[in-house]
Amino acid sequence: MGCSAALSALKLARHIVRSDRRAKVVIVNLELCTLHMQETEDLEQILCFLLWGDGCSTALVSAEAMRIELRSFHTTIIPQSRDQMAWHIGTLGFQMLLSGQVPLTLAREIPGCLQAIVGGRRVEDISLWALHPGGRSILDALSEALGLNEDALRYSREALRCFGNMSSATIMFVLKSMLGTKSASGLGCGMAFGPGLAAESMIFELGPVSEML
Repeated sequence: MGCSAALSALKLARHIVRSDRRAKVVIVNLELCTLHMQETEDLEQILCFLLWGDGCSTALVSAEAMRIELRSFHTTIIPQSRDQMAWHIGTLGFQMLLSGQVPLTLAREIPGCLQAIVGGRRVEDISLWALHPGGRSILDALSEALGLNEDALRYSREALRCFGNMSSATIMFVLKSMLGTKSASGLGCGMAFGPGLAAESMIFELGPVSEML
């Protein structure tokens, strides 16, 4: 599932907890992206390697009242794009294919899916955006396509600047940054992208710190 795996795991954890309110689900995202670095003269592959970083995140999902509430999830399959992001498994390990067309494809397709992604809500009602920072060009393209100001992407850009693209763990670092900001609260939308090309999205609500005191 690549970079979108964390949201798929959160979706499954939410289903488990809703089925059994005593359940507690631990999610671990461990990504050692640098293991896949191979000597190559392919420019797109070299640019991919410059983005990657290693990372690990852990999350606990339960029915207990916490500062972040998982509201809903949505999967968007973008047509005619499966050759833009993929894993090729060969004798030397995993080779990641990340086409330079991905930002353009997301910018073109995501706006048309936005109403389904936000569950019929108004985009103006979303005050927090946790977009997977697959690269600076991806964030730039999504920012323009969704009409977001630069401040809306500060958590995503901070994660990219400090840690790089850690595949599935990255979106969890973005959410952690939000949780660590006392002033951050309100309805949020998380989005990450994986092979397919697929966009996994999540609507969440971040409560004010005062509610947890």
